[in-house]
Amino acid sequence: MREKYNREILDLIRSIQNIDFIKPDDIPNIDLYMDQVTTFMDEHLASSKRFDDDKILTKTMINNYTKNKLIPPPQKKKYSKEHMCLLIYIYYFKNFLAISDIKDILEPISNLFFEGNGSKDMEEIYSEIVNLELGNIDSQLKDIIRKLKKSNEMYSEVSDADEKKVLSNFAFICMLSFDVWVKKTIIENIVDDTLGQKKNNSSIKKN
Repeated sequence: MREKYNREILDLIRSIQNIDFIKPDDIPNIDLYMDQVTTFMDEHLASSKRFDDDKILTKTMINNYTKNKLIPPPQKKKYSKEHMCLLIYIYYFKNFLAISDIKDILEPISNLFFEGNGSKDMEEIYSEIVNLELGNIDSQLKDIIRKLKKSNEMYSEVSDADEKKVLSNFAFICMLSFDVWVKKTIIENIVDDTLGQKKNNSSIKKN
């Protein structure tokens, strides 16, 4: 039973290699209306939903992001490829960061590079980030598998198989959670000390 459980966890971990992401070439070269934006995101990120009725992106979310200046306003109610890049960043960031922090992270990117203002365009930046993350997947998987092995080696003194499974699973989750907490804390410190001021952004609505 325990070997079956470990195989299931390993299969789950390795499935990260097949996770959906939006390739730069997938993003339309034409400007999109809001309905087209939400449909595109739903179609390309459907596998990242935890539950079938989860929403990837809604009209209300987009309006709030524009209102709170996470993205520049659309032109004639249409969103460009640059808007799409920013919305994709927001989708991933909002899983673990406050909306106010995301604003501080994206604001300098928009100010410097939106509409070709800087030395790089938004599409080029997005492509470089995607390639960077894809190149890092293998090392992340190796680290996660190492943590799984470590958690399975713990509690060898526990004779009850069910108890040992629960404890090992808990240890594995705690190790992964600590990693998330450390990285989240580093990001927040960068935002506070480098990208923004330590301020109260409680008025910004979360989604």
